[in-house]
Amino acid sequence: MAERTLGSVLRAARSALAEARIATPDLDARLIVEHFSGTSRADAIADPQRLLPPAIVDSIELSVARRLSGEPVHRILGFREFYGLRLALSPETLEPRPDTEILVDAVLPTVRDIVRKKGSCRILDLGTGTGAIALALLHEVPEAESVGVDISSEALETAVSNARRLGLDSRFSTRQGSWFEPVEGAFDVIVSNPPYVRRNDLPNLEREVRDFDPWAALDGGDDGLEAYRAIAEGVSRHLEARGMVAVEIGFDQAADVERVFAQREFVLAQKHRDLAQNDRVCAFIFA
Repeated sequence: MAERTLGSVLRAARSALAEARIATPDLDARLIVEHFSGTSRADAIADPQRLLPPAIVDSIELSVARRLSGEPVHRILGFREFYGLRLALSPETLEPRPDTEILVDAVLPTVRDIVRKKGSCRILDLGTGTGAIALALLHEVPEAESVGVDISSEALETAVSNARRLGLDSRFSTRQGSWFEPVEGAFDVIVSNPPYVRRNDLPNLEREVRDFDPWAALDGGDDGLEAYRAIAEGVSRHLEARGMVAVEIGFDQAADVERVFAQREFVLAQKHRDLAQNDRVCAFIFA
């Protein structure tokens, strides 16, 4: 294959994605081209006639074909930005999304307040995946430390790798197991973005989610509440007396999740909405 220009490759990628009705063809084309060519948006504007070697063009075209098949662009790139941090992905990790940043925003004031009072804050991240929530909190609060729990050894390897690359590994450790099974001791803050999709709804998810996110990180059981019951049942043994537990929820689950925690004598302390004005995070304290 002959060399092609940066501008022509970018236009071809954008056109192919638009014709296939990919939701964000301009953005996805730019991310793919910039990543595999090592160029920037400024390069595309200032130097569109820059010649790209055939091997790079091949990589871009292969990646565009993967995107056309439904694979999410960040899976193709191998990483996702979350709370300003670049996090590597793996097949066993959920792709962190902007909605989950609301959970970080929700608990940050509590983490900082605990640090002011105690000098440190211990955080437990259940179902840590890439480590996104825990690592974002550690990055924002240098006095905090966190334990990430996941049932998947591959997910934990990814989380540890992310922590090491971000220079946070001295304050981040992991445990493998289901929910509180491998956990010892008490924590000031417990966070989780658990599986909450109703099992019958899994086949109806967008193909980018259904076909590429691990179902174990999505399947919330018949009513979508299995994980919340497990968390609510075990949290009292591992939460400090003045601690907080905060969970991400599905858009229509606030009342049900509040009821699950109320049955374990927790009261709703905070509720936060996403940009679409759907309930997205519930935070609880001991009653």
